[in-house]
Amino acid sequence: MLRALTALCLLTTAAHAQEVGRVGVDWVGNDIVVEAFADPEVQGVTCHIAYFDRSVYDRLSQGNWFEDPSYSAVDCVQSGPIVLGKGVSTAAKGETVFSERQSLILKSLKVTRIVDSRNNALIYLAHASELTEGSGKMSISVIPLSAP
Repeated sequence: MLRALTALCLLTTAAHAQEVGRVGVDWVGNDIVVEAFADPEVQGVTCHIAYFDRSVYDRLSQGNWFEDPSYSAVDCVQSGPIVLGKGVSTAAKGETVFSERQSLILKSLKVTRIVDSRNNALIYLAHASELTEGSGKMSISVIPLSAP
């Protein structure tokens, strides 16, 4: 029950992405997908996330039907004047701004926003959320904020 409520909360607060590119990487249909999303709580920031999308052939031959790899990359740009929303968390653990399932149950691709007030920066961290292996594969993007 708690997991269902958490998932519902993430769906209502996390950004929705739009696919902007898809690059075929081999003859069996594996692709790298690039999606764009606006930070739902910070006006003026657009992020692009890239991740691996496995083909049906690859899923059958590898025997791991329900899961995509944890590899991902994120880069964010200032796309207008930056305005932090009133609900933006400044906690060191940050907050999830994007989440997309990478397996049937246990793995999600997430982007977490961390506000670095000391250095006037927004940090966006792309990582996998896995029960068994953690999130060893990650990437970050940093957007400078003007001094207050």
